[in-house]
Amino acid sequence: MRVVVVGATGNAGTAVLRALQDTPEVTDIVGIARRLPDPDTAPYAGCTWESVDIAAASDAADAITDLAEIFRGADAVIHLAWLIQPNDQRELLRRVNVEGTRRVAEAVARSGVPQLVVASSVGAYAPDSAREDRGADTIPPLRDESFPVGGIDSSHYSVDKAAQEDVLDQFCAAHPDIAVARLRPGLIFQADAGSEIQRYFLGGAVPVQLLRTGRLPALTVPKGIYLQAVHADDIGRAYAAAVVKRADGAFNVCADDVLGPQELADIVDHGRFLEIPPALVRAALVTAHKSGLVPADVGWLDMGMQVPLLDNTRAKNELGWQPRVTAADALRELLDGMVAGQGLASPPLRPRNSDEQHVAAVGEPAGAGAAAGDGTAAVNPEDGALTEDLLSLYLSDHLTGATAGVNRIERMADDYQDTPVYARLAALADEIRADRELLRNVIDDLGIRRRPYRQAAAWVGERVGRLKLNGRVVERSPMTLLLETELMRSAVAGKLGGWETLREHASELHLDATVYDRLIEAGHRQLATLDEIHEYARTRALRDDRHTYWT
Repeated sequence: MRVVVVGATGNAGTAVLRALQDTPEVTDIVGIARRLPDPDTAPYAGCTWESVDIAAASDAADAITDLAEIFRGADAVIHLAWLIQPNDQRELLRRVNVEGTRRVAEAVARSGVPQLVVASSVGAYAPDSAREDRGADTIPPLRDESFPVGGIDSSHYSVDKAAQEDVLDQFCAAHPDIAVARLRPGLIFQADAGSEIQRYFLGGAVPVQLLRTGRLPALTVPKGIYLQAVHADDIGRAYAAAVVKRADGAFNVCADDVLGPQELADIVDHGRFLEIPPALVRAALVTAHKSGLVPADVGWLDMGMQVPLLDNTRAKNELGWQPRVTAADALRELLDGMVAGQGLASPPLRPRNSDEQHVAAVGEPAGAGAAAGDGTAAVNPEDGALTEDLLSLYLSDHLTGATAGVNRIERMADDYQDTPVYARLAALADEIRADRELLRNVIDDLGIRRRPYRQAAAWVGERVGRLKLNGRVVERSPMTLLLETELMRSAVAGKLGGWETLREHASELHLDATVYDRLIEAGHRQLATLDEIHEYARTRALRDDRHTYWT
């Protein structure tokens, strides 16, 4: 069987790849993503990879044509692609999540694929009134796939999942000859999703890492909280089973155990919990989200408190599927992954310490301590070659510039997801962030003081610079991308000068010159990429008859 997986690099996608690779009937796997993973690492190795923008910044006709060409000859298409962030770009989310599904389905029909398997969710269901006024000792009833679909109004994720199901209903009516399976899982957990889930939902303000050293006196939970989860590898096996059996229809997929207040407290804490009114938790989350402390909006809480609990009997009976990991163990594994900053070599799942991994991959020693072999700094006033104060000031200034550059490129990658240059911006952000980490390592190895107040000033200055209006108050100016790209070109050119200077003095500083040769080469590639982005922006920025952003 030849199977194509759309959105094959995220939490569910990586698990689906693992499951398909373990399925004897599947002989050929094609992965599709906007930003591609490292194809030499598991589970991405052994797959054919294609980069397609299904809806963020693509024309419908072009996207369907590109997808149909890739789908041709496939026995099944598994559609997993979904945007969760950014919350504040509602139209972008709707376009990718709902219109993107429509385009994938149309491409399936056009290419003659006999089966489409789609990632729906427990979030597609309407609110379950049986969940109201439930305490810690009363579990709500389980619901099968006949429970109404409708979504939770305050949750953009839930509303879009319900709309996606409506798209699939229309597609089934128009193409009764194509089997359409929709899997409705609970929360999907695995250790390798730890960093991703923290970034998407908790952010840096929630100190999950403190669980490494201690526990809370008691876990505070909203009254009536009950969660269902499934391990990523279990949901992966469900998708593989749906393909092999050419399943049709909806399937609830979750572990058998339900996580209530006591179960959550046993996992996260010492078994002690305190139930508080959901309205208080809701108000706190609204404040935290609006202040920028927490990425998740209040819709996620509302969805968790209102959707029905799932009955997974149909998946067991018709797919021959059984959960191998309990929800409790899946949550424990996720928390361990968060604490460890775990992840994989794909853009969505990048681990928290990916910058340090990049430094190691560039080649050690980055600085003097490892090269000298004795842990001493390479800057010695008695050498008479370099002046320590000048070198210290020079590298500190470069680190300040690098901090501002990282902040800018990361914001550009977040803000311009609805442009065709997003993938290049996001890849640049990863490289530039890792370059800053390497510079930090060099400074530490040389025994140079960082002057953190300068980096703090750069952080504040970059954010103040965001307040410029470019003549537009309530919408982005088409000129913004052009100006920010020009600023980034200057920043990368300055960084390149810093690498060239370190390369010039590598022998005096006991540095590995080959490291800086590679960094210089990479800097030129980064400039070339920014030139391409600038070309896109400058043809659109000063006129109103061409799209800069896809709205």
